[in-house]
Amino acid sequence: MRGQLPLKGLRVLDLASFIAAPVATTVMGDYGAEVIKIEPPGEGDPQRKLGQAHSIPQHPVNFCWHLTNRNKRAIVLDLKSDGGRAAFDRLARTADVMVVNFPLKVRERLRMRYADVAALNPRLIYASMTGYGEQGPDADQPGFDSTAFFARSGLLDALSYAEGPPAFSLPAQGDQMAGMNLFAAITMALLHRERTGQGSEVTTSLHAGGLWSNAMLAQGALLGAYVAPRPPRTQPRSALANQYRTSDHRWIQLTIVREDKLWPELCQAIERPDLMDDPRFQTTEQRRAHAPELAAILDPVFAAHPWLHWRLRLRHHGITFGLLGVMRDVPHDEQAVANGAVVPSTIEEMPRTISAPIRLSFAPEPVAPGPGPGHGQHTDEVLGELGYGTVEIAALRATGALG
Repeated sequence: MRGQLPLKGLRVLDLASFIAAPVATTVMGDYGAEVIKIEPPGEGDPQRKLGQAHSIPQHPVNFCWHLTNRNKRAIVLDLKSDGGRAAFDRLARTADVMVVNFPLKVRERLRMRYADVAALNPRLIYASMTGYGEQGPDADQPGFDSTAFFARSGLLDALSYAEGPPAFSLPAQGDQMAGMNLFAAITMALLHRERTGQGSEVTTSLHAGGLWSNAMLAQGALLGAYVAPRPPRTQPRSALANQYRTSDHRWIQLTIVREDKLWPELCQAIERPDLMDDPRFQTTEQRRAHAPELAAILDPVFAAHPWLHWRLRLRHHGITFGLLGVMRDVPHDEQAVANGAVVPSTIEEMPRTISAPIRLSFAPEPVAPGPGPGHGQHTDEVLGELGYGTVEIAALRATGALG
């Protein structure tokens, strides 16, 4: 592949913590940008210790940090100090993009709003991630993906079974999606700057990302239309959009939308052509009306053979289906490797990782994922590039401006 990575030459300042906003800068780094992570003194970004959370797989490798902060350089600045703020101002003048997720009141206190930094660099793109947006009664409410993305948007409600307790979200799923939304906003701002020469402010929120992910149901709600509570698997709305267990204890997801075309093919695939003549299942409407009865028929059929048997049979007949993957499948997924979703890394202790979910025909492969930086690992290096001498850096460190 000829050409260069599309974001090469851009400098990105990552002042954000945890996952959602740093995801955007991670993807920018994958595609050539130089990303400098700015952390406070002390322990820095709490993401450094996220791997210790009860909901995260436990492993000696700090993979949560490497995944979200690969290939970045890290510096420590105390933005509350005069020296730390002066160093930040000098750095901001050299930057193309600045990403923040400080609470709004903290931004005001630190003078880190767009209006505060735009004067330093009129071409700067200021990218903001919040929990619930920057206006409205909950603008100052802290939010994580479990609360703002999943809970507030109705996603958990839609995933919960009728008469059952609410569903739970899984770690960082909303963060990863919201981070890609911010990445998209930044790239549009870069295009705007290319055309006009002007910097700008772009924003997104976990809440908005959750509503967008749940847009089909949310749009219906805006019109006063709602889906009935999710029924149990044995009482499906459609037996052809349901899950069935195989003899080797795997689960198959059937998703047959074109029933008029694929119902006869399914009957052939499962070697039950008699079902085509059953008066309960002649039309889509009849199959839906008798969905629990049809599911009860299909259950023992699928339970009679293993997953690989059904994979061959259903593929042969063009049936839309999928395996309900388990996490133990991921390391062996040849499809993920073939399409670049799982890629090699340069991290000795973590030889493979997950890549950003985009591919470009006009550019080389993304930068090989390297390790997340140590806390303040590149402080002296970056300040030296800004013109600070050894004596000045030592003096800043003595005052606590560098942690």
